[in-house]
Order: sequence, then structure tokens, then C-alpha cells
Amino acid sequence: MRLGDLAAALDLPVEGDPSVEVTGVTHQGDWVRPGDAFVAIRGARVDGHSFIGQAVERGAVAVFGEGLPEGMDCPVPYAVVPAARAALADAAAELAGHPSRSVQVLGVTGTDGKTTTSCLARHLLRHAGRATGLLSTIGYELPDGVLLQPPTHFTTPEAPQVQQILAEQVAAGAESVVVEASSHALALDRVRAVDFDVGVWTNLTGEHLDFHGTMEAYFADKAKLVQRARHAILNVDDPWTEQLVPMAASHTAYSAEGADADWTASDIVEGPDDLRFSLHTPEGDFDALLPMIGRFNAANALAAMAGAHALGVDVPTLVAGLATFGGVPGRMEMVERTEGEPRVIVDFAHTPPSLDKALATVRVTTAGRLWVVLGSAGGPRDPSKRAPLGAVATQLADVVVFTEEDHRDTPLQDILDEMERGAREGGRDNYVSIGDRREAIAYAVSGADPADTVVLAGKGPEETLERDTETIPWDEMSQARLALQDRRLSSAG
Repeated sequence: MRLGDLAAALDLPVEGDPSVEVTGVTHQGDWVRPGDAFVAIRGARVDGHSFIGQAVERGAVAVFGEGLPEGMDCPVPYAVVPAARAALADAAAELAGHPSRSVQVLGVTGTDGKTTTSCLARHLLRHAGRATGLLSTIGYELPDGVLLQPPTHFTTPEAPQVQQILAEQVAAGAESVVVEASSHALALDRVRAVDFDVGVWTNLTGEHLDFHGTMEAYFADKAKLVQRARHAILNVDDPWTEQLVPMAASHTAYSAEGADADWTASDIVEGPDDLRFSLHTPEGDFDALLPMIGRFNAANALAAMAGAHALGVDVPTLVAGLATFGGVPGRMEMVERTEGEPRVIVDFAHTPPSLDKALATVRVTTAGRLWVVLGSAGGPRDPSKRAPLGAVATQLADVVVFTEEDHRDTPLQDILDEMERGAREGGRDNYVSIGDRREAIAYAVSGADPADTVVLAGKGPEETLERDTETIPWDEMSQARLALQDRRLSSAG
């Protein structure tokens, strides 16, 4: 596309030759490829304009920015934009041909339940015969179901990668795509140019306040999905939903807690391997089965079904599809075991509310003691949740093992001390701290009795562990299997 045409589509003035051909766009100087436009973003610590030279050396043919710093020249055409991140998203969509306009897009946001709800919605749409893709924290899937990883490790990738993945979905024949939209992605305009047909809201609890600053700012960023979608699916059990209703063009309400809503669940029965409940919908009442544990997953099921229904799937098809759901990696994922071994569950819970839900869920079907192994992230990421995590864990579990979880450049002992403080202030001393996560998992699995359950919380399906300045490969399920294997060998010996 010629620069002049791209600038006209974005309603931007251009200084320089408008006839140059632009083939891509990026805001990272070291990602530039020949033919790209480079977007210079002013960050809190670094101004992207300082990377113009690098970008041009790598083949950038134009630069977009909010104005050249005084005294700086640009050797290629420069377009002044009102907001650099918005321009990055809009340019990426324009260059990709606006792929989201060619498919139905269902977006999901919220603090907890995003990934489960996204995967459920993807499964239900596929069960209904729709060629459906997925863009989620676990990776992205084309309609053929092969799980791929985006080129950058974010819950939602940067705007050019989002548009690239959506274009791949269209090329692969997708009719629908489910997009998990994080608060960072919404705040930083990574999904700004995605055309959302349906936006699903799960809930809002305290997280990422290091980035957003306040709950009000966090809410405002999350709410962008509801504001942009043609139709919203709203959880009336969440106190923030009252503010969302007037923002939505139209909406459907759901409740798993008995509130008045379009979609509700009642008579929820938690089994050792599944949930059964009465489903009440605009098309009538049904008996529903979800092969997942956790009462809270009834809400996720309602959200996914209501979202798929808004895209045209009838309720009987949704109910049948729900019963065949295979689960989500790292979300209440049970490790294979043999007779006489404790139940070991891998779960992504890493906030006090999500840990509370996970442990309360597992407690219901645990005959013996409940163990939990958990850490808390380092760096500036929500240090205020460390003590509450320690309090929740020690109040709900019988034995708690505090350990590492991506502590990065924060001294691990500082994090362990904070979690221990939360436990002590809650009057509990049922904990031990073991810094090495592998050793912590082995300690819990070897010490648990056959009737016990061990929950490995926080890492879920993540593939790396960030320790000091080192990033090492990590697979929580493999570590759990190894610990069970070592237990067998120890028993045999």
C-alpha cells in the first residue's frame, strides 16, 4: 500500500514522498523489516523517536509519531499522529485488510475466567459446526485446532501481531474467532482495530494495579470491550456490571448466583469430575453437564453459552457441546495418578480471589488434607497481593508451601516474607517456605497421603519460570508427574 493511501485511510498528514510502498508496521526498532512503517511511541522511560535511526537502517520507509523532538530530523517521510499506539493499531488493521470484518469475533475480558470462558466458547462454536479460531493466553488456534504461539509473549500480542493472526484465521477459513482481551491489550490499543461482534464480561477484582493505578482506571480499560462490541454478555453477579449496562449497545445478562438474568444456573451439584446444573435460558430450561470441577465454572459456562447464542447457536446444541468439553490446560487440570496416590491439580490461580475459588472448589471433593504450593510474582507486579495470598492459602488449605513464581529481580526472600506475614496476621502457622519450586512441589507430593489433594497454583500452562535475571523452561504438569514418579520409586524402595 502506498504511504499516501495509508495516511489518507487514517486521516493523517504526511511530510515527504507519499508514493513509497508500505508493507508492514511495527513500534519495535529491532522488529523492523524492509518496507515497514515505524511507529515511534513515547514511553514512560524511553522515547521511540530515539530508535528512528535503527529502524531506517533496518529498512523502515516511513515513521509515524506524535511529533519529532526539537532538533531531530527524520530521513524518511514522517506522519504526525494524535496517538501513536492508536495509529499502530489502525495502520496494522489497514495493511492487513481489516480481517476481523470478515469473521464473527467474540471477545472475552475480566479478571478471572477469561481463558476458560474463551476456550469454552471456542469449543461450543466448533461443536455447532462453525470453523472457529482462538487467540488466548494459551496461544492461538486456527480452525484446525493446532495450538500455535504468537511471536510475543503477552496474554494478547501487540496490534500488528493481532492483525496478522486474524488474517491467518481468515485465510484458514475461520467463520468465527474468540479473542481473549486482557486489560493491558485494551489499555494499550492492541485490540483497538478489532471489530467485536460480542463482548463477554466475566468479573473485576483487584489485579494489575501496578499498571492501571486504581480500580477505577482498571475498570475503565476493561470496559472498552463492552463499549466497542455490538452486543455485550454481562455478569450481573459482578458489582461493576451496573456501570457497564449503559455503556453497552445491547446486552444479555447471566447469573450463577440466583440473580434475575436472561441466563441462569440453579441446583448446581459438584462431583469429583464434573458439574451438573439446571440451565435456564430464553429458549427454556435444560439439564446441563460440564466435565470440569469448580462451582465457579458454572458462571464461565453461562458466559460462553450466552456468547455463542448471541452469534446464532441454539441452546440444545450448546448444551450438547458443553457435555463434551475437554477442559483448559492449567485450569483445574488433574495430573494422572495411580491407586494409592494423592490427587494433584495444576491451576493458574494467582490472585487472592482466584485462589480462594480454586481452594474452596477442591476442598468440596477432598476427603483428606488440602495442600497448596504457590508463590507470587516479583518486580513491580502487584506486591500488595502477596500478603493476601498468604492469608487466603493458609486459611483455606491444611498445609501451604510458599515458593517462587517469576520473582525476577525482586529478592525471593522478600516475597516469601510477605506471604508469611499474611499467614501470621491471619493467625495461621500451617506453612513452610521452600524457595526452589521444583523442591516445593516434591515436598508436597511426597508428604501428601492418598486421600489428600495437592494444588499447584500460579503457573498453570506457562512455559517459562523467571528466576532473578534468568528465564528457564518450565512445565508444571511435567514437574507434578516427576514428583509422583519419585514418590513411587521412594515407596518401592
